[in-house]
Amino acid sequence: MENALRAGPLTGLDPATRERIEAAVLTIFSERQFHRVGLIEVAREANVSLQTIYKYYGSKEALMFSCLDTWLGRLAHRMIDHLQGIEDYKEKLRKVFWVVLDFFEKNPRVAQLIGSSVYLNTWRRTQTWRQPELFRAFMGVLSEGRARGVLSDAVDEKTLLDFILGTLGRLVQMNIYRGQRQPMTKQANVLFEMLWRAIAKEKG
Repeated sequence: MENALRAGPLTGLDPATRERIEAAVLTIFSERQFHRVGLIEVAREANVSLQTIYKYYGSKEALMFSCLDTWLGRLAHRMIDHLQGIEDYKEKLRKVFWVVLDFFEKNPRVAQLIGSSVYLNTWRRTQTWRQPELFRAFMGVLSEGRARGVLSDAVDEKTLLDFILGTLGRLVQMNIYRGQRQPMTKQANVLFEMLWRAIAKEKG
């Protein structure tokens, strides 16, 4: 089953063709549930043959998760880049918070795809779920906060991560559902301060 979720090597796939396929996946899967989409629709939208998709991706599941891996990889790279040179811990975590909001504000269809087409029980069996670069960045910041004694030690770091990601996920989803009437990044500082009060270690 896990092999069916993993795309083959994409090194032989023309970069322009890959971009068209990823754009087609984002357009189609963000608008409809996974089981309502056929690969032939993706092929037509991307202007490629169905044979090409099967050759490089193998299955509908592998295609979607491979594309999701690409987009979350971009988020990881942006986060790592934005963290460079920030020494103050709270500002570092604030930047992480802002980068996530900004990414999904600019790429709402990625969030829509995750919400409408990604089944968590399937996703967690794939390499995409692990996102080593992205979670290494998150966990690195959290570990630093615990080491400096500024983050709550009432729960472990993974629970802190779940709390932060849960807050971000809800903010992103509801902003999209409400029509993105106001950019999330405009309220990023206020929202972050609310989150900070919940996760910061109480001063004795």
